[in-house]
Amino acid sequence: MKKWLTVGFVIFLTLVLAACTNAEASEDQAETETSTNQETETPTPSEDTNEKQVVTFWHAMGGAAQGALEKIVDDYNNSQDDIQVNAEYQGTYDEALTKFHTVAGTETAPTMIQVFEIGTMSMINSGHIEPIQNYVDKDNYDMTGLEENIINYYKIDDTFYSMPFNSSTPVMYYNKDAFEAAGLDGETPPRTFEEIMEASKAIHQNNSEMKGFALQAYGWLFEQLLANQGALLMNNDNGRTDTPTEIGFTEEQGKSIFQWVETMIEEETFANYGTDGDSMVSGFLAGDVAMFMQSSASARDVIDNADFEVGVAFIPHPENTEREGVVIGGASLWMVDDKDQAEKDAAWEFMKYLQTKEVQAEWHVETGYFAINPEAYNEELVKDAYAEMPQLRVTVDQLQSTTSSYATQGAIMDMIPEGRRIIETALETVYNGGEVDETYQNAVDQLNQSIESANAARGE
Repeated sequence: MKKWLTVGFVIFLTLVLAACTNAEASEDQAETETSTNQETETPTPSEDTNEKQVVTFWHAMGGAAQGALEKIVDDYNNSQDDIQVNAEYQGTYDEALTKFHTVAGTETAPTMIQVFEIGTMSMINSGHIEPIQNYVDKDNYDMTGLEENIINYYKIDDTFYSMPFNSSTPVMYYNKDAFEAAGLDGETPPRTFEEIMEASKAIHQNNSEMKGFALQAYGWLFEQLLANQGALLMNNDNGRTDTPTEIGFTEEQGKSIFQWVETMIEEETFANYGTDGDSMVSGFLAGDVAMFMQSSASARDVIDNADFEVGVAFIPHPENTEREGVVIGGASLWMVDDKDQAEKDAAWEFMKYLQTKEVQAEWHVETGYFAINPEAYNEELVKDAYAEMPQLRVTVDQLQSTTSSYATQGAIMDMIPEGRRIIETALETVYNGGEVDETYQNAVDQLNQSIESANAARGE
């Protein structure tokens, strides 16, 4: 504790070391997730006290998801007397990860932290995490009961480094009313790039104030459109069999997305919202655009706020390819290594609680994120939600019908956040009239340079 820095308190500490060590463990863990009481190398609260084991849980859930998460944490804290989980919001995924790297290895680091999927290699390389595989093995915990296409992403070299938690994929949202007004079948949404272009023309011809399609300039969506046509983001099987050394998609695969957008721009059916996803959703709700791609976790919010019937569909692929499926997005929970064992054991207990079918059913219905435990879909809470809002089921169907492959497992590499920014800049360039061939080649060159620089920084 900071007070120990004073001379007087140092003297006091030497007289009552055990008591102060215990007080330090309690104060430093304030506002953290609770953990189970087990024997540790440092003193733990006396058995004759009612003091709970405290664990710090850093997360990046804002808005409605934050409220849903805080309710789950409160329910857990009230369900038992041994563990106190304190959930602390740390901003966006990027902000939370940056904060972690700043405090990793110090007393102010959390017990566990929620990190987005593309932060996986950054966390592994940090040297400050303990793989949850250690707890899986010690507890004989069965991970095979969790959603296959989710755990496929987080299992690396037969090791689970983190526990999957909030997972989502993109889906296509569409305005059924606009479809019917344009003479289209609102129950049969477009499946390919080409079908979306045709539908967009029909919608725009029927209503000149409404564009057909919008695609946020977002690297994650570009990655998904690659995976759905069976393309790798990076070589060496998306980094699953060896560290990537360059991109993994072909020119035809990569350019197909840029050319698709360019055609819709030329036909004046594309709505350009740049990187602003919120404005894109607002434009959809206002009737300015009839179709867009966004996270499945947005489903409840979009459907609840629309004054027209919203359809949810699988994301598209070029007609000359077979649909492969989607890559898991969202985040997982990481155990921080530089903590007392009792604190980490308690965090593990909370992680297991989050995977129960009852908790996952509540999380899925309240947020739109997938249930990590597929047994949750059989809960009455979920069945009732599907009866009221059947669109939620489409997001699950898309995930569960995904073909398991290196393409849909997704790439693992510590430079992916930078890679996404490169793609976003390239997409915006095309949206604003840039030439596709030149823009595409510049993006590829930058991606390969980024991969090379990341490998050099690690001495590879």
